[in-house]
Order: sequence, then C-alpha cells, then structure tokens
Amino acid sequence: MATFISLVNLTGQGVRDFKVSPARAAKFKSMAQKAGVTVKEIYWTMGANDVVIIMDAPDEKEATAVMLSLASLGNVRTQTLRAFNSSEMEEIVSKAPNPD
Repeated sequence: MATFISLVNLTGQGVRDFKVSPARAAKFKSMAQKAGVTVKEIYWTMGANDVVIIMDAPDEKEATAVMLSLASLGNVRTQTLRAFNSSEMEEIVSKAPNPD
C-alpha cells in the first residue's frame, strides 16, 4: 500500500456547514474503505490548510478516485501528496543513478 497525505481546504459551502464536518469525515472514511483506501487519520488544522488526511491506497489511481469523489461534493478542495517512509526512501535512493 502507498501512503498519501491530502491537504484540504474548506470551500465557502464547507465553511457554512462546518458543524457537520466530523460527520462528513466519518462518511468519507466509510466511502474510502469501500474503495479499498484506508484513512489512517484525519486532522483538523490551523493555518494554511483546514484539514490533513493521511491514507493508504493500493496506488495513485484509487487515491485519486477517492479524492475526486470527496471534492465533487463541493465542501473541500484538495491537494494530495504521495508520501514515502524511511525504508521506501532508502529503496528509492539506492536506485538513483550517480550523476556524472
């Protein structure tokens, strides 16, 4: 499974209905699980982003499909990043050709 981190911002619609944000998050987790994506954590944050989602998906296609479904509801805009843990990064670095 690949790990993804989504930076989420509420739209005007999402802000108007902010009180149901925890319920929407629970529905998102359920929808993602049905699509084979595991939502590990959802954090509501202060600063440049309103929410951060950490999830595991089989690949980029499933992660993209789940995030498109979420964004299609009109409550959020997302930016999703592929994340690599230490062992994954060691493998990537070992495959990098030496620059001449």
